[in-house]
Amino acid sequence: MICPHCHQNSSRVIDSRPSDEGRVIRRRRECENCGHRFTTFERIEQSPVLVIKKNGSREEFSREKVLRGIVRAAEKRPVTLDDMNQVVSRVESKVRATGENEVYSRQIGEYVMQELAQLDDIAYIRFASVYRQFKDINGLMKEVQEMMANQKNNADSSTGGSAND
Repeated sequence: MICPHCHQNSSRVIDSRPSDEGRVIRRRRECENCGHRFTTFERIEQSPVLVIKKNGSREEFSREKVLRGIVRAAEKRPVTLDDMNQVVSRVESKVRATGENEVYSRQIGEYVMQELAQLDDIAYIRFASVYRQFKDINGLMKEVQEMMANQKNNADSSTGGSAND
């Protein structure tokens, strides 16, 4: 593995452990040349999934691109990078679970919004505002009202018993 510090190709593994629910191996490495320590991740290489964009063009699914969108939406929010990476992993799992070689970008956006709605309301609204391209405040208000109604319905259904239970 090439050292990101001195660019030499001589490192040794110090520690190895499973990550991302066992789908990834996290390795701590140390450069034998300069002593710099760094982390690498090893995952199974899977067949590519093509994303069909709004304009009809296709590009390969990119975890990094999904993560960048989530990072922008969750900026200055109490959401950790680990939380964001878990969202990306769940979205990728949903995409791959379809069994299709191609998926529409709008479906990926919906998966991301489902996950963000569970993680952080503000990050969800920020992502939705870009993804859904609200034309005015009415579109934004409608989205907020739907989100609040869903939260109320979820709270009502989870408190199905009486207050004395």
